[in-house]
Amino acid sequence: MRLRVLLFASLRESAGAGALELDGLPDGLTVGELKRELERLRPELGALASVRGVIATQYVSDDTALDGAHELALLPPVSGGGAVQPDYERGVFELSGAPVDPAVCQARVSHPSCGAVVLFTGTTREHSRERRVVHLEYEAFEAMAGAEMARLFEACRQQQTEHRLRMLCVHRTGVVGVGEPSVVIAVASPHRAAAFEACRFLIDALKRSLPVWKKEVYEGGEQWIGERS
Repeated sequence: MRLRVLLFASLRESAGAGALELDGLPDGLTVGELKRELERLRPELGALASVRGVIATQYVSDDTALDGAHELALLPPVSGGGAVQPDYERGVFELSGAPVDPAVCQARVSHPSCGAVVLFTGTTREHSRERRVVHLEYEAFEAMAGAEMARLFEACRQQQTEHRLRMLCVHRTGVVGVGEPSVVIAVASPHRAAAFEACRFLIDALKRSLPVWKKEVYEGGEQWIGERS
């Protein structure tokens, strides 16, 4: 798929151009997936979570598919307007090349309406398969990871229809040292049972289907692991 991306204001200045010509994009790409791909390809643009997409003259959501579109405008927050707030009730997923702070993740989903916050943190073990681990290396298929995690969030909500959930999942990419978090899931709910069940569902489902792969690097060797995370 070929797409022309129009840039305005601070985005135009950061890119040094008013438009980007992108070719070879996968079919079925959503606006949100394109934004994450641009963050990877053009890091000078910065974080694009608060940037809104426009097709023709209509604002579109991040889950809008770009099939059939030839041009997309990306608009930073307008003067006098605030940044778009993450929708934790739908679920927020992020890939991070930098260390993740679990306490920050917990604070992000906390809300006065929720009496329980459950936090899962997966960290790098110093020994695995009877070998000493130096570090882990994570690789993600970014264009698919967001869409797959959105499906998992939706499945989780369908299991907890009687309870409000606020969900966040942050997964590391790149090199992760021993003792560092590789994945953090935070779930808030008015009741603890729903928060526990949702958190467990998300980590178990993530390990089965999220397109993120792990390589263990040992003293004197390395190995890709069959589990995705």
